[in-house]
This record gives sequence, structure tokens and C-alpha cells, in this order.
Amino acid sequence: MKKTILLLVLFFATAAALAALWESGANGVALWQEQVRPGNLSVAHVSLQNNCAACHTPVKGPVDVKCLGCHATNETLLQRQPTAFHVNIGRCARCHIEHQGVHARLTKMDHVTLAEIGLKQLEQSAPDSEQKQAADQLVAWLRPVTMPASLPNQPSLTALEMILDCSSCHSTKDRHKGLFGRECMECHGTTKWTIAGFRHPSPRSIECAQCHQAPPSHYMMHFDMISKRIARQEDTQVRQCCGPAQVNQCYRCHQTTSWNDIKGAGYYKHH
Repeated sequence: MKKTILLLVLFFATAAALAALWESGANGVALWQEQVRPGNLSVAHVSLQNNCAACHTPVKGPVDVKCLGCHATNETLLQRQPTAFHVNIGRCARCHIEHQGVHARLTKMDHVTLAEIGLKQLEQSAPDSEQKQAADQLVAWLRPVTMPASLPNQPSLTALEMILDCSSCHSTKDRHKGLFGRECMECHGTTKWTIAGFRHPSPRSIECAQCHQAPPSHYMMHFDMISKRIARQEDTQVRQCCGPAQVNQCYRCHQTTSWNDIKGAGYYKHH
């Protein structure tokens, strides 16, 4: 009898505690939401901070259909060429991750997801249809069929990532100015641009122009009037020793530590 009474007391006490967590809390927010929240929302979604149901579905978590409820008519996003492909995707949470803090950046590029989306669009669209034409535009980042089947040996990349044509997205930001071709994955991975095994050639090397291309200012009067003067390479100063400095002779002015580390002048930022 005493055991039954004790169980009843524990049951009602637990029910009362759960009810309090559900209905009470600062500013009318259920305390259970504060307890399970993995982190604060970003500035873009701060108005939904206390409304989990706006994005989440019980058991399933965040679902794409709720994202589309707000963002499907985002003309600014859909009319811009770099982001117009979002109109046919409908998979949001793998690249746009929330609860990372107020100032977090919501976009995290997932290259595997990008490849999966492209392949799915190609599979679902019928040949010679309008959907097929739209899919062809959407998967422009996939490796062209005419490219050689032999791919660079890059152990850090997955099989899906290997079918991506890196230059289709990154050619406009190619710091190599096309000198290394289109196969970014021969050297780079997808998690970061830096290359762990890279070692710069010796500071005594004079073949800088094999990798580095001079900026446009070096092909203008700026080179003679300012750049040479800063590095003490004016024609009158070097006429007797090594002749006028040429644009492709990077080593005459620059150090390998940084482009702005100028010989004889130290760190100098003049652009």
C-alpha cells in the first residue's frame, strides 16, 4: 500500500514538473525550449528564437518545407546568377546550419551535397525536355562528359567530390591566373584552400614569374614612379650593377614572406 502511494506521489510530482517546464519561463517562453536549444540563432532568424515549431517538426527536426515557406519567394536570391540554382534544390539544412550563435555565417559549402543534387537533377529530367535544359544549367559545376576519365590522385576527396568541375565555380577567383590549368583538385581539397604539404621555393629563387603574375599597376607608370622607388630599384640606382628592373623580376623587390615585405623597405602597403 505504501509503495503504491509513493509511486502515485512521484507520478504527480513528475507531471507537475513537466507542466511547469512547458508553460512557465521568462517572457512566457517554455523552459523546455531553453533546455533543449543547442545554441542561439543567427541575426537573420533571431525573431524565431522562441518558436521552435517555425522550423522544426517533432521527431524529424528541421524540414525543408518550412524553410521554403519563407524563402521560396526570395527574389534577391533567385534572380542572381550565382544563387539562382536554389530554385530547384529544396534541400536546405545540409548547407545552411543554424544554432551557431548570433554572428555565425549560415552558409557552409557541402561539396558532397552539391554533387548529389546535380546527379539527382540529371536523373529526374527527361531528355529534350524543358526540365532537362534547366537541369543542365543547374549542374554546370559537374565535370563535363568529354573530360578524361583519369582523375588526379587526391586522397582527401570522396568519389562524389571528384566528379565536380572546380573551375566552373572558382575560375573567377583563380589566384594562379590560369597558370596551373583548371584542375584545382590536383592540389586543393574541399575543406580549405591552404595546402598542408606546400613549401615555398628558396628565397634565393629567381623564377618567381613561373607562378606569380604581376598586378596591372606594374604595367603602368606606377611601376616606374612608385614601385621601383620604394624598393630602391630606380634605373639611375641600379644602372651600373644589374640594369633596370623588369616587371617579371619579382625577386628584385619582393620577399617570399609576404608580397608587402619589400627588400630594403620592410612591410609596405601602398595599394
